[in-house]
Amino acid sequence: MGIEKGSAFLLKVGDGATTPVFATVAGLRTTQLSVNGEAVVVTTKDSGGWRQLLSGAGVRSVSVSGAGVFTGSNAETRVRTSALTGVLDDYRLSFEGGETMTGRFLVTRLDYAGDFNGERTYTISLESSGQVVAA
Repeated sequence: MGIEKGSAFLLKVGDGATTPVFATVAGLRTTQLSVNGEAVVVTTKDSGGWRQLLSGAGVRSVSVSGAGVFTGSNAETRVRTSALTGVLDDYRLSFEGGETMTGRFLVTRLDYAGDFNGERTYTISLESSGQVVAA
């Protein structure tokens, strides 16, 4: 895999349809993705003193965070509405090489900030619920 631009890492939100159409959450300056896995330890006396883990077991999750400039786009409005109502929504992470990760996420944090005579900024955190599919 070659070097990729960070600006090509996009967070997109679905429109709520059964087969969602995704729109980029405009104004994101930084994004971060973490894939988390919880191990199930199956070590026994026969393990020879080495820890053994059960493949395919445990809990997996994806965490996403981002920060950017508020632009008032429809996608940002949908994210804010989801945050205020606490409902899950469809999100897609898109990468420069064409790869995507799609799943249901909950907005766990949405912060707004602004300085006098400056832009209004925000930070967002999302946590996955259910399977996240990579394509």
